[in-house]
Amino acid sequence: MKNNWEFHHVGVAIKDADKTLEYYQSLGIASPVSEIFFKSTNFADFKLNGKPYDSLATAKIRFVQVGPIHFELVQPVDGESPQKEFISSRGEGVNHIAFTVDDLDRETAKLVEKGEPVFVNI
Repeated sequence: MKNNWEFHHVGVAIKDADKTLEYYQSLGIASPVSEIFFKSTNFADFKLNGKPYDSLATAKIRFVQVGPIHFELVQPVDGESPQKEFISSRGEGVNHIAFTVDDLDRETAKLVEKGEPVFVNI
């Protein structure tokens, strides 16, 4: 059976996206790729632990590249989010590793069948 998972990025939950980017740029190892301001209202079907995502959740996101690897620096701004919960319980750090697949629903179902929990599904 062919594995169609492809690595996409490493997600890092942080308190200040701009300062984190500035730090890595000062080391000469990171190049900024893009910046977005996430609003959960843009993702009506977004779920967190099987429940609708906090409609007030917002985050500042900076994508940076170090060599061939993309990092998503996620700074929670308002509302409840996985990154806010992560920072609160563990501090800043790697929050997720993202992959792309041909059929997200099929791949999610396979993991659930094997007993893996789904925390966030977009």
